[in-house]
Amino acid sequence: MEKNDQRYHHFVQILREELVPAMGCTEPIAIAYGAAKAREVLGRLPDKVLVEASGNIIKNVKSVVVPNTGGLKGIEAAAAAGVAAGDAGKILEVISQVTEAQKADIRTYLDTHEVKVAPAQGDVIFDIIITLTAGTDQVRLRIADYHTNIVLIEKNGETLLKSGAVVAAGDSAAGLTDRSCLSVEAIVDFVQTMDVDDVREIVQRQVDYNYAIAQEGMRGDWGANIGKVLRDHYGDDIKIRARYMAAAGSDARMSGCEMPVIIVSGSGNQGMTASVPVIEYAKELGVDHDTMLRAVTLSDLLTIHMKTGIGRLSAYCGAVSAGCGAGAAIAYLQGGGFNEVAHTLVNALATISGMICDGAKPSCAAKIAAAVDAGILGYNMYRSSQQFRGGEGIVAKGVEATITNIGRLGRLGMRETDKEIIRIMTGQPPQA
Repeated sequence: MEKNDQRYHHFVQILREELVPAMGCTEPIAIAYGAAKAREVLGRLPDKVLVEASGNIIKNVKSVVVPNTGGLKGIEAAAAAGVAAGDAGKILEVISQVTEAQKADIRTYLDTHEVKVAPAQGDVIFDIIITLTAGTDQVRLRIADYHTNIVLIEKNGETLLKSGAVVAAGDSAAGLTDRSCLSVEAIVDFVQTMDVDDVREIVQRQVDYNYAIAQEGMRGDWGANIGKVLRDHYGDDIKIRARYMAAAGSDARMSGCEMPVIIVSGSGNQGMTASVPVIEYAKELGVDHDTMLRAVTLSDLLTIHMKTGIGRLSAYCGAVSAGCGAGAAIAYLQGGGFNEVAHTLVNALATISGMICDGAKPSCAAKIAAAVDAGILGYNMYRSSQQFRGGEGIVAKGVEATITNIGRLGRLGMRETDKEIIRIMTGQPPQA
């Protein structure tokens, strides 16, 4: 792909938009960011906080530890952390610099102030509305469609900011580069021909951050320690190492580790799944550094492409897209081109698509390990001249048609599954 091809610049810009740092699971951090920004507008500590959140936000925040809070979980903790100790200027690292004294302030605020949570009205899949009240002053702030997209700020009834159209179906996100330019063939072409310096800083930061938290996951005692379980019971072969290192990063991150990660498609777990297995294989194969960066870039862009049709939040586990992307990048590291990448993706997607997302929590690490395993299996099937064929289940003829089917499954087919998961998680009875 030539540099004068408009798609080249779109691909670089998509990476800039997607590969951003976050500390902690991105949904509670988005709440903390919104709360910190609202407090900044309010100009003082609020007496009361109301967080209205869509079902998918409630699902993803319910069971995950909010970092730098002393082990607190949930929407209330995220909002209190943003209000009492957040720095909105740091965006998704909003609570990365919280001191020990401020951790105590967060707990005190929760104990002494009203922090309420309510379901958001309407059909917007990604929706956070935060209302802060202090005396007669009130600020209302809304984040919609993706984690940093503030679409409304009001103070005492006056609109200070209103921007963009909110997408009820979650199919796209205003303000981001159009993803319709992405295709597997174009992504492979871009990665093979790009000037690595155009993405070096962005992707190298992902390599550094995400591998560091994976190492911490293997050192410490985090969550269910899936990384260590895999290593201790399955060994240290590269196929296992790729799985356990990615899982270890999630072990740490889901249990409150205060290290940043670089996210992909709005998710740190997806950012780690797309990168850490590829880093491990690059080390094992002894490829040069730039080849590793190309492979991680390939995995990132394929993950974004597969996730675009599904939407930011759904009942479809995002680790699936990232694990399949990682498998395709591992194929690339071993000399593969478009054919190897395309067959790996189809085989992997046929194997594991449909794994549910029931929120952020320690079991995400096990799902990551399963997704990476499917990606590796997809490539090994190709190496053995085996494949799943169009017409078998949801597999269609051609990789793009299969990805389209997966998007339809995740976005439309699993919509009722998503609602039922949320009802289960919030203790609601089944609907007749």
